[in-house]
Amino acid sequence: MFGVMAEAAAHGAHHVEGWVTGLFAALLVAMVLTLAFEEKIHAKKSMITGAFAVITLFLGAAFGLLPFGEVTLANGEHVALPVYIPAIDWGVIAIILGSSLFVDATSKSGLFTYIAIKLTKASKGDPWLLLMYYGLMTVVFSAVLNNVTAMIIVGSLTGVSLRKLGRENLLLGFLITEGLLTNIGGLLTLISSVPNIIVGQAAKISFMEFFVTASPFVVVATAVTLWMGAKRFGVKRLETSEEKREALKQVQGFDETDGIESEGFFWFSVAALGLFIVTLATTSILPFIQDLGMGYVAMAFGLTALLRFKSRIDEFLRAIDWDLLFFFAFLFVVIHVMEHAQVLGLIGSALEQVIALGDVGGTAVLLTAAAVFSSVTDNIPLAAMLAKALSNLGTSPDSPLWWSVVFGANLGGNITPIGSASTVVAFTIIHKNELDLSFMGFVKVAAPFALVQLILATAYVLAHAHLTAP
Repeated sequence: MFGVMAEAAAHGAHHVEGWVTGLFAALLVAMVLTLAFEEKIHAKKSMITGAFAVITLFLGAAFGLLPFGEVTLANGEHVALPVYIPAIDWGVIAIILGSSLFVDATSKSGLFTYIAIKLTKASKGDPWLLLMYYGLMTVVFSAVLNNVTAMIIVGSLTGVSLRKLGRENLLLGFLITEGLLTNIGGLLTLISSVPNIIVGQAAKISFMEFFVTASPFVVVATAVTLWMGAKRFGVKRLETSEEKREALKQVQGFDETDGIESEGFFWFSVAALGLFIVTLATTSILPFIQDLGMGYVAMAFGLTALLRFKSRIDEFLRAIDWDLLFFFAFLFVVIHVMEHAQVLGLIGSALEQVIALGDVGGTAVLLTAAAVFSSVTDNIPLAAMLAKALSNLGTSPDSPLWWSVVFGANLGGNITPIGSASTVVAFTIIHKNELDLSFMGFVKVAAPFALVQLILATAYVLAHAHLTAP
């Protein structure tokens, strides 16, 4: 992972003075802290990681840490590339770029709005049913699209639906519950969240294997979170016949076809979305496709979906989250330098101590630590560093430690409103609706949910490891 150099491990094994490793470790900590306070310093993620990439590359060259010269590819071919090019995991970049293009294009069909309004009608205006349906939609959208897109779509539709039903008093509870569910839905598939992609690539977990392993936990955690949300925010079933009739009359005025401009493109998007999911699930066994990888699949589907807008493609290119893509590219470069500076070796030594605690202790400690750190800073660098460290230790693909990183990095986003991009979006939507909720107010409300989810996750990871052990 994080490059195509077959001899990376050998280069990373050279002797480095302790004070040099300490200097680079301090730079890594500084980068993580800067990312945690990006809003305070008014800097984008890509600018922060880009600055640290420039600094660490220069110092890496100055201290003679970096492997300059020809690069050996996996097939044995030698090519001349700048040292920072093979440091980037281009497969991850392609998955994010292709998936973003695909979602942006297919969303123009009105498919996602159609699904949301259909569910609102299916609830017949009953608040409890609406919470259940919107909660399930949040999980599915988070799994199939991404957490941020899911929260934006569901959050905006929730406000419209509850206002039309005269239930604005429930909006805060709905938005908080949906925000928490985005990070649970983000566990469902390999492409649902970036930590999944990073850890999945490092541990060589296939799309289908990831889904089969994660889905039982997602089902249970979703049910528990919805039950807790309904109890905590007082969302109850309609009781009298008059209440039910009035609510039904209100939802019948909703028109799910409002956002559909072309019926043909709508059905094309339905078919394309289904085929996209199936192809990703079977990438590892499809002839030729298995060699090209999931990045190729994502890019192919993204470009296919854009054919309808071929004369307006510049609109979609402007809408791409370039900050996120450059953030990843620069992050991979920083991590690559850290490997050669033996900083990842230090992290690996700490992980060895965790592993020495045994499956139960090691899994619980790593999952909890990943969650706590993810709650106060970006979970992507954390997942990337832990995945690289586990890879360097030769951790078995079926080790529960991989899943500890996956579950911890995702669920840690439910502890604070800055723990994940989707909870940031949820917090933003809450404030846009002029609802009163402070940072610590969010933590107090979300903490019981996060605690239960983390306990369930630890028990599930351990139980799964025990059941699948040879």
